[in-house]
Amino acid sequence: MVDSKLFDFFRKNKRLTPSSDQLKMSGGYMIVGLGNPGNEYQKNRHNVGFMAIENIAREFKIEGKKVKSKAIILEGKRDNKKIILVKPQTFMNLSGTAVASLLHFYKIDPENLIVIHDDLDLPSLSIRIRPGGGAGGQKGVASIIQHVGTQQFQRIRIGIGRPPGRMDAAAYVLQNFSKEDEKNLPFLLDTVTQAVECILDAGIEIAMNKFNGETGLDR
Repeated sequence: MVDSKLFDFFRKNKRLTPSSDQLKMSGGYMIVGLGNPGNEYQKNRHNVGFMAIENIAREFKIEGKKVKSKAIILEGKRDNKKIILVKPQTFMNLSGTAVASLLHFYKIDPENLIVIHDDLDLPSLSIRIRPGGGAGGQKGVASIIQHVGTQQFQRIRIGIGRPPGRMDAAAYVLQNFSKEDEKNLPFLLDTVTQAVECILDAGIEIAMNKFNGETGLDR
């Protein structure tokens, strides 16, 4: 006959497993880069958010990719801060479904969410940090606002410039960077990583004063 107290012990501990799996993440940071999944989109302008996450992972030495809530995630620490790096795999326009699910799972406040994305309205390879606001026409950001239920999350906007002539913007964002921009892209991605470090260490106001309008080529 099974000891009822022993049975209750295992039953209660089984119920505690999700909480343990979530690592009691209150106070952590989630950094999300936006893009489209698939090799055919890998070097597109629209995927610069994915590129930024990969660069941050290298610089922060965060390894061990896994899939959760329709996203590729990497979990790590920096200066005792828990960091979750996220690349949603839902395609750009549905990014919010993955982000909202992961925020809930890890118990991270939206104010500790940093979203990195491309922006047509900024000069190519410039950056602008914002504490919140509307989507500005970026459909991935619009999806996050819709599913998370707030505009109050931090953004790092990466300029990709406007399309030339009468080219359709949707076609332009799905093109690769120009040869000249591709050559300078590593400098820009390093600047984005430094901006993330500054937000984590000193706060968004100092980061905005230090990095807004920079390209990485000025540093």
